[in-house]
Amino acid sequence: MTEFDDIVSDFAFLEDWDERYKYLIDLGRRLPPYPEEKRDDTHKVRGCASQVWLDPTPVDGRLEFAGDSDAHIVKGLVALLIALYSGKQPEEILAVDAVASLAPLDLASHLTPQRSNGLSSMVNRIRAIAAEEALGRT
Repeated sequence: MTEFDDIVSDFAFLEDWDERYKYLIDLGRRLPPYPEEKRDDTHKVRGCASQVWLDPTPVDGRLEFAGDSDAHIVKGLVALLIALYSGKQPEEILAVDAVASLAPLDLASHLTPQRSNGLSSMVNRIRAIAAEEALGRT
């Protein structure tokens, strides 16, 4: 799995948005296969125009995420968020400012409004999962 900081560096190195889109698509292709049995309503992210699924797995107090989408660029965005959030404790996930973390990528200027809304929906879903997990510990 590619580290989030490496993705930010790679994005800065790429000259134009065609190359960045290709890079996002490649990130999505590198995701491990997503289990068919988890392509259900429980794992589906609401608010995305594309089909998006996220599966959290608690591991030693941290959350590991798996995900998938039926759209290539969106699947790349799923990979991007997995790089940002996976492997963190729920409290750490809740402390991440997604807007600030994603700002260097300038996605807001280059994604359609539908994809931007979907990205926000994915972030909100991950935060909700982390909040549930954090509450379960108290």
